[in-house]
Amino acid sequence: MATFGHAMLAEWAFEPDLLYLNHGTVGAPPRRVLAAQSAIRDEIERQPSRFMLRELSAIASGEPWSRPRMRLAADSVAGFVGARGDDLVFVDNATTGCNAVLRSLDLRPDDEILVTDLGYGAITLASRYAARARGATVREVTLPFPGTTPGGVTEAIERACTPRTRLLVIDHITSHSALILPVAELTARAHSRGIAVLVDGAHAPGAIPLDVPSLGADWYAANLHKWAWSPRSAGFLWTVPARQRETHPVTISWGLDQGYTTEFDWVGTHDPSAYLAAPAGIAFMRELGVAEVMDYDHQLAWAGAGWLARRWHEDLPAPESMVGAMASVPLPSRLGATHPDAIRLRDALMFEDRIEAQIHEERGRLWVRLSAQIYNEMADIERLAKAVEARM
Repeated sequence: MATFGHAMLAEWAFEPDLLYLNHGTVGAPPRRVLAAQSAIRDEIERQPSRFMLRELSAIASGEPWSRPRMRLAADSVAGFVGARGDDLVFVDNATTGCNAVLRSLDLRPDDEILVTDLGYGAITLASRYAARARGATVREVTLPFPGTTPGGVTEAIERACTPRTRLLVIDHITSHSALILPVAELTARAHSRGIAVLVDGAHAPGAIPLDVPSLGADWYAANLHKWAWSPRSAGFLWTVPARQRETHPVTISWGLDQGYTTEFDWVGTHDPSAYLAAPAGIAFMRELGVAEVMDYDHQLAWAGAGWLARRWHEDLPAPESMVGAMASVPLPSRLGATHPDAIRLRDALMFEDRIEAQIHEERGRLWVRLSAQIYNEMADIERLAKAVEARM
């Protein structure tokens, strides 16, 4: 069995003096996954036209009995998240996937998109853009935080739904606050009201056990370059079969109206190596033990957050059941309470202490979000605490 902690740093390419506690913001692929991507790029360059125009996608003019490379990679990723390959397409990131859904939606002037105040800001902006182009509206529901519970989230969102609500956009794991939301229950309740559901699963694959179809959502967009150890940038969009005909990529190209996977697999010439190398990240995680990786990350995030909260005499914002591989902890109030305060502390930690950690403002105070990965250990969180306290 692999020994997790600092012994695993040899598998990553970090600078020797850098403490990286921010895997959830900009994920880092292991060296062997980068090597797999490099080999794919080398293969492309030996025969660029054959690879890109004959073998990559169904648009290609290769042998009709061969499965395109994009589909083979999609099959591998789909198996990791409990899905069928033909229901999953690659996108650059979860934001791109969500944009594809929002742009595809046939909104009317009386329609409403419901988002939450803990949702990722870029997706809220994308929702507003899609809505205003069609005269629809976006409404934001305030979720209980801190003091969050699954029941409290469900009640707040259900109470906010109206007869005008056409689409509910929810995070599987919220970005800054790092909370696992009860997606299956929320989806079931939304569907009972005739509301479609788009899940932003940016932080889920590789961080928590995931069976996408069992959640019941209409669309699920996620990143692979965070917790699933893929090269950047690689994500996927899963679409329930009944919605695939109406779902189109943001960039329309030669695949238009030739089917869901064909449209997304070819959106013009670009470097597909991150997508095609995604199975290498999954393979490495399987080699180490997927359950073991997820359990280590969770236990470290939860234990580290609890230790910091006790040290700073603060309360954690949610129960352990709502925490995966990340946890947010309130910082002592003397460190500030504004977004500029957060940026100053974040940059000081990076440039003066060589610690990369997510610092943000939420609900009028500062928070630190711990991202626990198998190359981290408790000593890293202790080092972070000392660096923070030196500025108090």
